[in-house]
Amino acid sequence: MTSDTATHAQRGQAAEQQPLPWQLRLRRFGYAGRARTDVRDRLVPPFPEPGTRLWTALGIGPVPAHRLAHWLGWIGPLLVALFAGLLRFWRLGSPNAVIFDETYYAKDAWALLQYGYEGTWSKNANDQIVADPQRIPLSDAPSYVVHPPVGKWVIALGEQFFGLDPFGWRFMVALLGTLSVLMLCRIGRRLFRSTALGCLAGGLLAVDGLHFVMSRTALLDLVLMFFILAAFGALLVDRDQARARLAAALPVGSDGLARPDATVAERLGLGWRPWRILAGVSLGLACGTKWNGLYVLAAFGLMTVVWDAGARRTAGAWHPYRTALRRDVPWAFLATVPVAIATYVASWAGWFANSGSYSEELGWRHSGYFRHWAETDGGHSSDGAFAWLLNPLRSLWHYEKEVYDFHVGLDSPHTYQSNPWTWLIQSRPVSYFYESPEPGTAGCPSDTSEKCAREVLALGTPLLWWAACFALLYLLYRWALRRDWRAGAILGATAAGLLPWFAYQDRTIFSFYAVVFIPFLCLAVAMMLGAIVGPHAATERRRTVGAVGAGALVLLIVWNFIYFFPIYTGQAIPLEAWRDRMWLDTWI
Repeated sequence: MTSDTATHAQRGQAAEQQPLPWQLRLRRFGYAGRARTDVRDRLVPPFPEPGTRLWTALGIGPVPAHRLAHWLGWIGPLLVALFAGLLRFWRLGSPNAVIFDETYYAKDAWALLQYGYEGTWSKNANDQIVADPQRIPLSDAPSYVVHPPVGKWVIALGEQFFGLDPFGWRFMVALLGTLSVLMLCRIGRRLFRSTALGCLAGGLLAVDGLHFVMSRTALLDLVLMFFILAAFGALLVDRDQARARLAAALPVGSDGLARPDATVAERLGLGWRPWRILAGVSLGLACGTKWNGLYVLAAFGLMTVVWDAGARRTAGAWHPYRTALRRDVPWAFLATVPVAIATYVASWAGWFANSGSYSEELGWRHSGYFRHWAETDGGHSSDGAFAWLLNPLRSLWHYEKEVYDFHVGLDSPHTYQSNPWTWLIQSRPVSYFYESPEPGTAGCPSDTSEKCAREVLALGTPLLWWAACFALLYLLYRWALRRDWRAGAILGATAAGLLPWFAYQDRTIFSFYAVVFIPFLCLAVAMMLGAIVGPHAATERRRTVGAVGAGALVLLIVWNFIYFFPIYTGQAIPLEAWRDRMWLDTWI
């Protein structure tokens, strides 16, 4: 070996020994690299950047392999999100009408922009809004509304930029729908330690019909789903960082390997946890969109404490749950519940700020509904230095009580209501829009002999939802018998979105509420497909057969979405073609 060759080899060895970027990031917790058999491998993955192991196995050096995995971890999700965005923004303003419950939220959002609270609209406002020339028959008289304002403020942002028209009031919902696909790709990547499975989960969400329709309609449930998914992702990041701190604190023996240590595991404080606070803000925004975010707040709070207990057990704690209750629960509570409450109250800022004016003839004007209940109908108005704060809070509390009574008493029959037992099989979707144009009108082909059908049907891609039923059973097995925390996390999030509705069997509820947990169904299907493909240690024949089976299922789901695409987007199709897509009688 020549001196130049030797020098080159020494430089290569030195580069191989340099700390990787993920090791440098972990050093802020006092933690560096370790041997593969180290107990810390059970706390922090040996390759925190998913994909590094694959590229290293292909002969690429550790540093370039890490960089390649990092960039692919963003390029892949961004491409999936771009695909989802193109679908969701394509002809977003069609139908050019106020469809289904847009009649409430699109108009309330515009009123928030004008007054800071929900005003009153005339009865024929929908026709006047989409007419040419447009009229906006809105008055400043307060209107009684039964949902908090966050989701409507989100819709209002699009109206602020693009005006009070279908594209304007659907813009922000479509944007959040697109971003939720990107988030799910990254969440799945972190959860499964696989960029491919993360992008698969996001891709499945991109081609789910229910998520697609809800992303193109100005309703609140897609906004609620976005904040819940953001909270889940923030808690995943918090979990990884907390485990890294525990791993960094474990003592290392003379052989360079760490061992479980009860003292460290039971006494170590996990320090500042900003991602948990971000989760609290997200859950507060979720509750400020629709109240069922409260159930998710409780479920996620329990889940993150269980994660902390599991980390302390792995680190060597003799009594992990007792330790978590003492060391972690108080801080977890402060970082989520008070933060969520403060966020929720702050979301009513427009209602608080518009105190209006009072006259003997007209009473209170230019103020939100029940804004002055404490000073008038409520009696016992608070006096003193803090009256400016206590009276509005008492009024808001009364308003919330009235809204709660409305919701629990909502039992009026509706054509499209459904029972939560049927949501997973999508047996009763909701029709948001329907018309039967004559041949040669509204996009109906002139050469057809009968009328066409234009419908926007909030139907999940059937094959995806039916596959998710089997995926949930598989995850139950993984969680109950294999103690797979990933399965437990997905099941817990799904249950938080679905199970509370079983307590309201007599209430009027709809299947599109299920959009809240569809991202977690996509994660479940992605995890099941990963199991079908098989582990890395499986034989080549086993993985080939598994890949063919998993790929066939994905292609069938994509075909299913394409097949139903016309009735997701309100395209005019021959009536016979529409009937062919009504697979179940209950879809009509």
